[in-house]
Amino acid sequence: MAKGLQLASVDWQSPRNNMRHHTAEISTRRLIVRRGQAFDLRLHFLTRGFQPGLDSIYLIAETGPQPERQSGTRAVFLLGLGQPEAKSAWSASYISNGPRSTDVAVLAPAGAPIGRYQLKIHLDSGPGQAASYLLGEFLLLFNAWCPEDDVYLASDPERQEYVMNEDGIIYQGNKDWIQPSPWNYGQFEEDLVDICFQLLDRNLNYQRNPARDCSLRGSAAYVSRVLSAIVNSNDDSGVLLGNWTEDYSGGVRPTEWSSSPAILRQWHRTRGQPVRYGQCWVFAAVMCSVMRCLGIPTRVVTNFNSGHDTDGNLIIDVFYDKTGQLLPRKSKDSVWNFHVWNECWMARRDLPAGYGGWQVLDATPQERSNGLYCCGPAPVTAIREGDVQHRYDAPFVFSMVNADRVAWLLSGTRKEKLHWDENSIGIHISTKDVGSQDRQDITSAYKHPEGLSWTLSGLFPPLSDG
Repeated sequence: MAKGLQLASVDWQSPRNNMRHHTAEISTRRLIVRRGQAFDLRLHFLTRGFQPGLDSIYLIAETGPQPERQSGTRAVFLLGLGQPEAKSAWSASYISNGPRSTDVAVLAPAGAPIGRYQLKIHLDSGPGQAASYLLGEFLLLFNAWCPEDDVYLASDPERQEYVMNEDGIIYQGNKDWIQPSPWNYGQFEEDLVDICFQLLDRNLNYQRNPARDCSLRGSAAYVSRVLSAIVNSNDDSGVLLGNWTEDYSGGVRPTEWSSSPAILRQWHRTRGQPVRYGQCWVFAAVMCSVMRCLGIPTRVVTNFNSGHDTDGNLIIDVFYDKTGQLLPRKSKDSVWNFHVWNECWMARRDLPAGYGGWQVLDATPQERSNGLYCCGPAPVTAIREGDVQHRYDAPFVFSMVNADRVAWLLSGTRKEKLHWDENSIGIHISTKDVGSQDRQDITSAYKHPEGLSWTLSGLFPPLSDG
């Protein structure tokens, strides 16, 4: 009678797997793979090799503090003899057999939650001859190369730019003086992937219900929204503390930053103390680094003459007294010379067809959304078409690029409209071009040409002149 199968060791084949999964830039010493794409393992046994028909091999993949099959954070799957199965479920297939070793291909489904995974193995050679082992840990990321993944991006030059490029350009200045500033995203510096997963574990949803939070990490929309909150520190122990004054004592002036790894490492080193200080382009740059590291295609976008609508009426109201002086206490809305946010590429299965693609995410703390300082993902297509009833935060994003600016004269209790400007908000919306150092103007992705008739839906009834 054959002795029960016993495991001696496992070879993760990390250099080859990571190269195939576009993660070798992070590390070749540990396994970091992307979902929806198989990776190979070599199992070494003690006294004999795997015998199909006699031995059964089960693999168990688990993530999160309370892995459960029904929540998608635990999977048990039998080693099969054919090729990996459909990309909708965990599977493992036998590749080849040696005297005391077996090569196995493992496939994580294209919708699996990203995260740190424990991989276990159960060997069953018949009654009384079973053994279980912990093989070790691997990291699972989103996969822009996999057509079944929600973040799939068909263009390889765009994948190279929006996932793989560690350097970028962020545009600042004003509509008449657009200045490029280089930035080091550094998303593949080896320790950053661990910091990114630590960030996910610090979000408030995880603190309240870690099992549910981990189960939702298969959704790029969920992960990106969570991260837009944790990159700022207004509600939690997030990465950056914003400062729009001229007093930067106790920290670093926002204009002095030019690298995300320095910021993320300081946050990690101080055990979650917010890094002082950030403004919009710093929030967006750090967000870009984290998203690219996790595998979501991301770019940094600058909007010149950017509206900030505080009351949700999609109008930037500005008030003056009879001498022509601005009344800042009355003028709660504002227009910034420029504002910087992110776009992330993903399918939106939670929305009607046609709203996938680029989504606006804004980590700068401006207004609360569902009680937290976060913004997005909001479909750029919905913003352009004025179809702003779809989540998340589409009316606020619309106001940043397409609100009307109304000037009012206040005299006592009387309010008189001085000027209504439909064209001044949202100019020269810019991002770095693919594969070059040039600026790409993407204003037409957000708004129709001024003067073109179109319909705004999902909004409030028209306001009176007051």
